[in-house]
Amino acid sequence: MTTEPVSTDPPWEPPLSGTEVEHLLGALDRLRWTFRWKAGDLGADGLGQRLGGSTLTLGGLVKHLAVQEDYCTAVKISGAPMPSVWDDNGWDDDEDWELTSAAGDAPERLYALYDDAVARARETMARVIASGGLDQAAAMELRGGGHPSVRRLVFDLVEEYGRHTGHADLLREAVDGRVGEDPPGDWRPRTIDISKEG
Repeated sequence: MTTEPVSTDPPWEPPLSGTEVEHLLGALDRLRWTFRWKAGDLGADGLGQRLGGSTLTLGGLVKHLAVQEDYCTAVKISGAPMPSVWDDNGWDDDEDWELTSAAGDAPERLYALYDDAVARARETMARVIASGGLDQAAAMELRGGGHPSVRRLVFDLVEEYGRHTGHADLLREAVDGRVGEDPPGDWRPRTIDISKEG
């Protein structure tokens, strides 16, 4: 007997009853929404604020997670190059380039990089899962040979978000006191299409 997943509202809630794929992608999406809310609606000062001796900023995390979305889904899972938006990068000189260079990016650009990367990742994951599911081998080749499963790489992305959403909790509270696990029910990210500017 097949049952439809019990959906929930607001959109960041994972299904209350669903398949493994629905729960895994639902958990990832909940972290995406929570992170975006924690980092959202800020200007350059808020995105650049630091805590203590740490060099982490919300802006750096926004850019880093945009990179991780594309690297996981395009490179590791699909075997494609990084999207062209990353062509002008500084990774040859600084392996943390996305974290350190974010201070030079306008907030609108950082949010657009992130939102666009998440949209690409959702499309890629939907296509890959429809064509072979979580058990299929990803394109990434391991040092000793073989390939991780798509499932493993999606779980790695969940882990990446779990760590950095915790960082975002602390940074955002220091910026303006925003706390909580979930956005308000009517919250949605504001995005600007920077490709249409100027």
